[in-house]
Amino acid sequence: MRIAPFARLSRPLRWAARVLSVLVVLAVVLAGAATWTVRRSFPQLSGELRLPGLAAPVTVHRDGYGIPHIYADTAADLLKAQGYVHAQDRFWEMDFRRKTTAGRLSEVFGASTLEIDKVVRTLGWRRTAEAELPLLLPETRQALADYAAGVNAWMARHDGFAARSLEYGVLKLTNGGYEPEPWTPADSLAWLKAMAWDLRSNMDSELDRALVAARLPAERAAQLHPGYPFDRHATIVTDAPAGEPRGGRPVEAAAAGALDRVAALVDAAPSLFGTAGGDPAGIGSNSWVVGGAHTATGKPLLANDPHLGPRMPSIWYQAGLHCRTKSAACPYDVAGYTFAGLPGVVIGHNDKIAWGFTNLGPDVTDLYLERTRGDTVLAGETWEPMRVRTERIQVAGGEPVELKVRTTGHGPIVSGVLGDAREAVPGAAARLGEQAEGLEVALRWTALDPGRTADAILLMNRAEDFEQFRKGAASFEAPAQNLIYADTAGNIGYQAPGKIPVRSKGDGTMPVPGWTGEHEWTGFIPFEKLPSVYNPPEGYIVTANNAVVRPSEELFLTSDWSHGYRSQRIVERIEEETAKGEVTSETMRALLMDDRNNLAPVLVPHLLRLGAPNDTLEGWDFGQGRDSAGAAYFNAVWKHLLARVFEDELTGPTRPGGGDRWYEVVRALLDRPEDPFWDDVRTKGTAERRDDMLKAAMADADAELRERLGGDPAEWAWGDLHTLDLTHETFGTSGIAPVEWLFNRGPLRTAGGKDTVNATGWDATAGYQVDWVPSMRMVVDLADLDRSEWINLTGASGHAFHTNYDDQAELWADGRFTPMRFTEPAVRQAAENTLTLTP
Repeated sequence: MRIAPFARLSRPLRWAARVLSVLVVLAVVLAGAATWTVRRSFPQLSGELRLPGLAAPVTVHRDGYGIPHIYADTAADLLKAQGYVHAQDRFWEMDFRRKTTAGRLSEVFGASTLEIDKVVRTLGWRRTAEAELPLLLPETRQALADYAAGVNAWMARHDGFAARSLEYGVLKLTNGGYEPEPWTPADSLAWLKAMAWDLRSNMDSELDRALVAARLPAERAAQLHPGYPFDRHATIVTDAPAGEPRGGRPVEAAAAGALDRVAALVDAAPSLFGTAGGDPAGIGSNSWVVGGAHTATGKPLLANDPHLGPRMPSIWYQAGLHCRTKSAACPYDVAGYTFAGLPGVVIGHNDKIAWGFTNLGPDVTDLYLERTRGDTVLAGETWEPMRVRTERIQVAGGEPVELKVRTTGHGPIVSGVLGDAREAVPGAAARLGEQAEGLEVALRWTALDPGRTADAILLMNRAEDFEQFRKGAASFEAPAQNLIYADTAGNIGYQAPGKIPVRSKGDGTMPVPGWTGEHEWTGFIPFEKLPSVYNPPEGYIVTANNAVVRPSEELFLTSDWSHGYRSQRIVERIEEETAKGEVTSETMRALLMDDRNNLAPVLVPHLLRLGAPNDTLEGWDFGQGRDSAGAAYFNAVWKHLLARVFEDELTGPTRPGGGDRWYEVVRALLDRPEDPFWDDVRTKGTAERRDDMLKAAMADADAELRERLGGDPAEWAWGDLHTLDLTHETFGTSGIAPVEWLFNRGPLRTAGGKDTVNATGWDATAGYQVDWVPSMRMVVDLADLDRSEWINLTGASGHAFHTNYDDQAELWADGRFTPMRFTEPAVRQAAENTLTLTP
């Protein structure tokens, strides 16, 4: 006889069981509803879809990683389809970023983002983008319009929060009335302003110098900003000509700075590339190219891995754009890494050439101390009116906020919205012998001038040789980059583009008085005089944010390079491999994952001499693999050493985060055992010396790791400390655990470190967690483009729980790659989904 499930239970337990059953049913129903809501926004990847405005059908093949290759008959159709496909996978990301670049986040998220909007409105990113549009080539303006049409076609088809993405469903709980606006070409151009801001160069070093100047005597402050070690670390262009690739003059590389000091500058400023919140000093990117004389195939190999902040989804979106018949009317046959929101391919290769980027780092920003009186500014002996405008910021759930923006002849007054700029005023004023009262800070920055970088991207996509590539690079005005090049004919090259100012006086390393007229920009370095090289005798070119050329008296780029620890390691490895024989793609991949710490050979002998409290450094090879006990202990010692030596005198944004600038600072101090920096000024009556601090740091590190990782040092592992959380760029830090669970992924155990080639950065003031990463990795084989390989940090999809949301993350952490297919037969063979877009 069948017994009812609850018949043998007591009455209270029967009621409890019934309640539990109801809850289970409700949970199943809710789970089903949630699954439906999540999956409803997933893109259609196969079959047919109508895309109005097409002249002919467009085919979209996607491989197992969801990476699309788009085939069309016309350029207009190709870029419309790119806009549609980007929106399919990443529309929330695109919408969020255009709101950021317009200073309109508060319309979406309320007062919590008001300070970000104030910064962006003051800088005027959107206003500059709108002014750029008429300056662009007609074909670029058409490309932006075609791309926007594709995005808007997707928006028209996907009306309503559940049809767009899970993020809109979450947003509906707090701002149910929000509706995205149609996409415009200015939305795409404003994204380039965000890129330029995040990679703008030395403004935070300029501020750092001013802040340190208020705390320390000039001689000691100078110790904290050592010059580039030209005697030990190679330049990008060796004995090199500037300007014409086969001849010319060297360009100065020795005064102020401008790209990789962003994070310490502004906590409030938006950072779509992830440069805020960590210590960016010494972090940038790696790229190199090896000519065919040194490779197994006889053709070049090119590698690139831009170092940016980790985001979920990744900053990059992999794609191929292919004209079925390449011609002057339809000139694209290109694959690589794109930005969702922008037409074309930013880094990658076409059927003839390949290219990669790293930060050049020229000084393209200056901070001017301005004497102000209300809305007037002192110019010489005259008080002149500033340009004043009022920005009205809409705030979800609140009243609109009005922001008065004042602009001098040098640029907008930023000290009212950028906290570090305001705090730097006393130190800068003291250095100039001026009273701080009545002084404010204005920002002069090349990217606030309308430019033509959007032209450059599409021109490089279409280039077929080095001269065409350089012609495209000439329009790449902001942010200035190191561009490496290779082609299927066997040539390799390098070009430094960018709009780089010429100053009437000074080098831009410190804020200067704006009222004297002595520190003006008199123009920009002509493109023809910027460093360039073609088929150098070494047979390879390495860029890793190191100095471009040795100093000269003619022209000035910057003095704030990365100090060359990564670049020198790459050079040494390439020379080792070329001496042994032929370089292969495997060689290039292995070098991208190289994790040797090049400060360790200098510091470890001192630690061993003093007797480390454990034996993890005995026999350590200076590698920073995930399972290395030596790396765990060494990095802990480094963190504690920086804190003990410097944090008695340096506070706030001047605290050392541990990049290769600090490698140079400590390297010099090791030879001066009684330098005042070794003394902790907080310990009265005691004068610490070098060995005292080294012993204390070792003891601190040993105690910390025993508490965190256990009492057996042999079991310590760097990857257990050095972890990466993939955090959603909007809801990932909401503070609401279920929401964060929806969108965040990780943690991942990682190898590498701040200034290894595998540059998984971390901030010694915050802990060992990863805050900078190789945001992608790519190796292009110019002998057979289908043998090229790539990897993205997360995945193609921006839809949480989609198969392609994070399917590349573990591969990335393991140092693995996926095939970068290019030719149509290879793309078709790998395709797991094919979508036809019809007129």
